[in-house]
Amino acid sequence: MSKDTIIAKAYDLLKYSTPFIAKFPRGHKFTLGDRLQDLLAELLEMVIEAYYLPPAQKRTILLKANIHLEKTRYFFRLGYDLGLYDSLRYKDFAERVNEIGRMCGGWLKSLEK
Repeated sequence: MSKDTIIAKAYDLLKYSTPFIAKFPRGHKFTLGDRLQDLLAELLEMVIEAYYLPPAQKRTILLKANIHLEKTRYFFRLGYDLGLYDSLRYKDFAERVNEIGRMCGGWLKSLEK
């Protein structure tokens, strides 16, 4: 797995979403906004760790990353359902999260071989 792919995608998603999260209304910024940013930062940390861990330890961290991705999907969906961004922005967030999920899944499958 190339470090420049999944790590870059996780970094880009965090960088891309941060300005939108910063614009959340006060009532959502410190609950939903902070939670989303924490999940995205933790996801980035996990894929960096997985890249540098020995092969025998990668699987566990990548499985945790998949769980973080699923949580992230739901929090982005909640933001959309609360009207914090439009459907085009939500679609963009969802596509980026799904792409990282596919990459993570592919990485996990490559470890099984």
